[in-house]
Amino acid sequence: MTAVQKAPEEMTPERFSEITLAIEKELGRFMVGQAELIRLTLIALIGGGHVLLEGVPGLGKTVLVRSLASVLDLDFARVQFTPDLMPADITGTHIVTEDDEGRRRFEFQPGPLFTNLLLADEINRATPKTQSALLEAMQERQVTVGDKTRPLPAPFFVLATQNPIELEGTYPLPEAQLDRFFFKLLVPFPDAEQLAEIAKRTTGSTTVELNSVAGRADLTGMTELAREVPIASHVMDRAVQIVLATHPDREAAPPEVKKYVRWGASPRGLQSLVLASRIRALLDGRFNVALEDLAAVAPSSLRHRIFLNFEADAAGVEPDTVVTAVLGVKSS
Repeated sequence: MTAVQKAPEEMTPERFSEITLAIEKELGRFMVGQAELIRLTLIALIGGGHVLLEGVPGLGKTVLVRSLASVLDLDFARVQFTPDLMPADITGTHIVTEDDEGRRRFEFQPGPLFTNLLLADEINRATPKTQSALLEAMQERQVTVGDKTRPLPAPFFVLATQNPIELEGTYPLPEAQLDRFFFKLLVPFPDAEQLAEIAKRTTGSTTVELNSVAGRADLTGMTELAREVPIASHVMDRAVQIVLATHPDREAAPPEVKKYVRWGASPRGLQSLVLASRIRALLDGRFNVALEDLAAVAPSSLRHRIFLNFEADAAGVEPDTVVTAVLGVKSS
């Protein structure tokens, strides 16, 4: 007798908050600290976007991605990017197979891109050739091998990691690919108390098993609900002003932008800013976007979309410094 599958509950703001809190609580059983990182990663996934995680080794970037796949009941794949990684290693390739009658034919063998949640570990170690194959998957949710284009499973997310302190054997991500990331998140180093707790959990005999608390249908429903959150005209105008203020040729740009910025944020930056603000409002129990939502998600939405000039490099200016200056520009 076939088991009857339970239909997903209708997504409401209350259900939205319930699922999010359940995910964060379950991840908190395994992850130490990093509450803000978990919250921002969830915002990006609910928004249907990809995430670039930057931090030194050992901060739990890989653990976070694996844990998310378990908690959200998603198929998971991991690719360790290296300079000799070829496009076919991630997209898949055709192999020769033989049937029972001895006849040979080409059969497509899918690569690790055919999953729901892809961990692209040390993504900046891959060559531009492989980056271009990943770029199509991130933007179009499809891969082209030979003369055929194949859709990727839905949902499809790339959570990529990169190490900011290692430069040898790395290839800077192209601006076009950086723009495809919904968020760029900086993974903070834990404090003394958190370090001690990490040591206790990882060197003891107790093993934490994570439970699945949400599925694909829940994630889809949350995304659809988030897009229905209204945003007032003055809040939308402020979001537009923030993005325009990152461009040095604009009159309203602050001095830091005019001095240190080569290129400002793209229209995708505005899309990420607005959608992330809608989701944050829901997570805060509100069905309307506030100005504080824009300010809270602006660094994650814009820091990888602001390209600094040589003068900024010489002065040690970071993109977050520019974003802070932009947020300080008064509404017109």
